[in-house]
Amino acid sequence: MNAQSAQLYPAHLAVLRERADRALALGGFDHLLVAAGTPPGKFLDDQDYPFVANPHFMHWLPLTDAPGSWIAYTPGSKPKLVFVQPRDYWHVVPEAPHGYWVEHFDIVTVRSAEEAVAQLPKGRSAVLASACPTIDGVAANNPQAVLDCLHWHRSCKTPYELELMREASRIGARAHRAAEAAFRAGESEFGIHLAYLAAAGQIDAELPYASIVGLNEHGAVLHYMHFDRTPPAAHRSFLIDAGASCAGYASDITRTYAANGHGEFQALIASMDTAQQGFVAKVRAGQSYPELHIHAHHVIAGVLREHGFIRMSAESAVESGVTSAFFPHGLGHSIGLQVHDVAGFQQDERGGSIPRPAGHPYLRMTRVLEPGMVVTIEPGLYFIDMLLAGLRDRPVAADIDWAKVDAFRPYGGIRIEDDVACTGGLPENLTRDAFAAAG
Repeated sequence: MNAQSAQLYPAHLAVLRERADRALALGGFDHLLVAAGTPPGKFLDDQDYPFVANPHFMHWLPLTDAPGSWIAYTPGSKPKLVFVQPRDYWHVVPEAPHGYWVEHFDIVTVRSAEEAVAQLPKGRSAVLASACPTIDGVAANNPQAVLDCLHWHRSCKTPYELELMREASRIGARAHRAAEAAFRAGESEFGIHLAYLAAAGQIDAELPYASIVGLNEHGAVLHYMHFDRTPPAAHRSFLIDAGASCAGYASDITRTYAANGHGEFQALIASMDTAQQGFVAKVRAGQSYPELHIHAHHVIAGVLREHGFIRMSAESAVESGVTSAFFPHGLGHSIGLQVHDVAGFQQDERGGSIPRPAGHPYLRMTRVLEPGMVVTIEPGLYFIDMLLAGLRDRPVAADIDWAKVDAFRPYGGIRIEDDVACTGGLPENLTRDAFAAAG
């Protein structure tokens, strides 16, 4: 964590206290209790899955390894951290709290979850915690009014949060550079993944999501997570969708590469990269995200036409659903403490939902952009057999060059993804800035 984060933290905490005050007032509660959570146990086993802290807990402080701990906040009072540091020789015990944030909390260290619960205030409390497993001594209620308010405002990141997201992007960009080098060296998907982890300095459980590392046709599987151990006979293309974490904040980055000698596919990547940067430029305050998604379909239709895949107009390609066969997912989503961050569809701080546009069921965000929001911009163009088969029996098939499509099927597809902050002016591309810094 850099010095900039330390300087920005007090103002961040002040914003969180104001938001909590408002949320508690809307819900009619006196206290906010936030559980870090505990790792879920494996079925019929004495082992646990990796621990992932409650994002509401990590919003208050950069503490990602504190199972069983709690934050207790009462308006007008200093927030309290009840920190569980068990007596345990089977596992590594979480080290005592330290760092730039500790002076802003009343910290009580206890030895068990039961002792932690005893330290929590009594009365009307909004308890933000996982409903499973049951927490002895206190009931998780996750009041909707409180969650709606907190989620709505969490969509807009504080300067402190943006600094942590920049660092997550820098880590991710460094690891992406290593992954590309491994691809160029002829590594397997598994070997590329290991190179990524080594460069990031993070193990799988520390990444914000499971990495997608797809060579050749595997780039057409949107959530490909197989990791072939043996390199293919020939490297034609490489799609990697992988991020990194910093104090619980995520980066989400996708890049697609052509092997040397595959100029036509490289030209298609270049056209998609140009299109993607055009979408990034539109991440401005007041921009409707669904309208940007529909605009992306029209631009990608132009790319399909430019490269000879279709002969119809861009308008016809979008209206007939042809572009949805080549670009079947949404343009992106909100990102922050969660990869697919909260309140992407929310109407206002009191809840409600903004529907997706008809014909676009996988869009993950329908809000109008505001300063402080961070969204991904990740257009794709794929050659997915199942979706293309649905076009072959329709009248539009006559306007598709199937020989051209078949020639590109061995490359799988293209996705290019950046994390972009909406500001009061020009957008800040966290991802491109991080790649520039990585060299």
